Amino acid sequence: LVLFFFFLFVFHTMSSNLTVLDKVDRSPEYNKTTLVVHPLVLLSVVDHFNRSCKGTKKRAIGVLLGQWKNNNVLDISNSFAVPFEEDAKSPDVWFLDHDYLVEMYSMFRKVNAKERIVGWYHTGPKLRQSDLKIHDLMSRYVTHPVLVIIDVYPKDIGLPTKGYFAVEEVHDDGSPPSKAFEHLACEVGAEEVEEVGVEHLLRDISRLGFAGSLTNQIQHQLSSVKGLATHLQGIAEYLSLVIAGKLPFNHDILAILQDIFNLLPDLSMPTLSHSITTATSDQMLVVYLASILRATIALHNLIDNKIANMEAEKKLAEEAEKKDANEEDAKKKESNKDNVKA
Repeated sequence: LVLFFFFLFVFHTMSSNLTVLDKVDRSPEYNKTTLVVHPLVLLSVVDHFNRSCKGTKKRAIGVLLGQWKNNNVLDISNSFAVPFEEDAKSPDVWFLDHDYLVEMYSMFRKVNAKERIVGWYHTGPKLRQSDLKIHDLMSRYVTHPVLVIIDVYPKDIGLPTKGYFAVEEVHDDGSPPSKAFEHLACEVGAEEVEEVGVEHLLRDISRLGFAGSLTNQIQHQLSSVKGLATHLQGIAEYLSLVIAGKLPFNHDILAILQDIFNLLPDLSMPTLSHSITTATSDQMLVVYLASILRATIALHNLIDNKIANMEAEKKLAEEAEKKDANEEDAKKKESNKDNVKA
C-alpha cells in the first residue's frame, strides 16, 4: 500500500510539473534567430483579446507552442490563453494561473507531441514593467522563453508582431547583472493548408470576388510601399541622431545597414538599366495590347448594338405600315358597303 501511494505521488508530480518534462533547452541568438508566427496563432490571440479584454485597458496573455527548425528558425504554430490578472496601479501585483497552464499543455501534448512550450505572448502593445518577472516565471516551463507582443489594433503599417528574448547585462560599475529584452527578427509564415484557410477566411470577411481581387492586390502593394517608406524614415532618423551624438555608435546596427546598402542595385550600370527598360517595355506592351483588345471588343459590341437597333426599327416600321394598310382596307370595305346599301 505504501509503494502504491509512493508511485501515485511520483506519477502526479511528473504529470503536473513541466520543469522536469518537455523542457526546450535551445537558446535564441541575437541577429540569427527568426521567429515564424503562424496565422492560427494570430487568430487565436485576437479571439482571446475579444473575449476577455475588449473594451478595457487589460491585456491578454497566453502560451506559445512550437518547435525549433534546423536553420535557426523558431516555428510558433499554436497557442492557448492563460487566465491573467494584474493591478493597473501597481505593476508588481499580478496573477497567472499555473495549474491551468499545466493542464492545458498536457491536453495539447496529447493532440500534437511535437509542439512544446517555447514562450509566451501578450497584446501589449508595448513592453511593461512586469514583463521581466512574467518572463522569469515562464522559464520554469522552457529554459529560454521568447516573448511575442501581438498588437490587435495596429496603427503603423507592417507586421503586428514583435519578438523578444531576455539577456543578462553586465554593468561596468560593479553592480549585479540585470536582465533586459533584446529584439528578435519576426515574420509571419504558414503551411499550404493554412494559406488556403486564411484565403477563404479573408474572402468571406472582405467579400472579394473576381472583380475586386486586382484592387485588393494594389492596396496590399501600396501598404507595402508605405511600410518600406516608414522603415527608411526610421533609419534616417537613427543615423541623424548618431551623427548628432544623441545616440551611441553601434557597430552591429551599422553593419546591418551596410549589408542593406550592399544589396541595393547599382542603377548606373547600363546592363541593369537596359534590363529594367526591357522588363518595363514588356509589361507596357501587354497593357497596350490589352487596351487595344478592349477597345476593339467595345467597338464590335457597339456595331452589333447599332445593327440590332436598326433591325428593330425596320421591323417596327414594317409593322406600322402593315397596320396602316389594314386600316385603309377596312375603311374601303365599309365605304363599299354603304354605297351598296344606298
